[in-house]
Amino acid sequence: MFDVKKYEGTKEKDYALLLKQLEALLDGETDEIANLSNASALLGQFLADVNWVGFYLWKQDELVLGPFQGLPACVRIKSGKGVCGTAVKEGKTQRIADVHQFPGHIACDAASNSEIVIPLFKEGNVYGVLDIDSPSKDRFDEIDQTYLEKFATILQAHL
Repeated sequence: MFDVKKYEGTKEKDYALLLKQLEALLDGETDEIANLSNASALLGQFLADVNWVGFYLWKQDELVLGPFQGLPACVRIKSGKGVCGTAVKEGKTQRIADVHQFPGHIACDAASNSEIVIPLFKEGNVYGVLDIDSPSKDRFDEIDQTYLEKFATILQAHL
């Protein structure tokens, strides 16, 4: 459980509250799709200046579109392709300031200019990714990455 009081900065306090809200939403719920759906809705409501937030799930050696908030999206992404596939292949967060400079970027929404993708794991295996796009360049900073990775860690415990 995260203690909101120990965070000094406004952004950190907001994220700490978000993590508490996520824990409350997930408490006692075992359905993965319900948990992913609520998690994407919570992030969509919390994050300013984003145009897509959701999940891709690892199925039969590719990422397949899961619960999300935003415009229709690419349905399947191979490992190593685009920002999402790179996050899976490398097993680490990809924080991209300008997606148009990312080799092999997959443009599902032409309005997206920056992106953060956090890989999700279940029992040590790739489960999928949390993908968030913004119409602004350089939208995501180190604080966003830190807390979105904490968000993913909490969520992974309920998958």
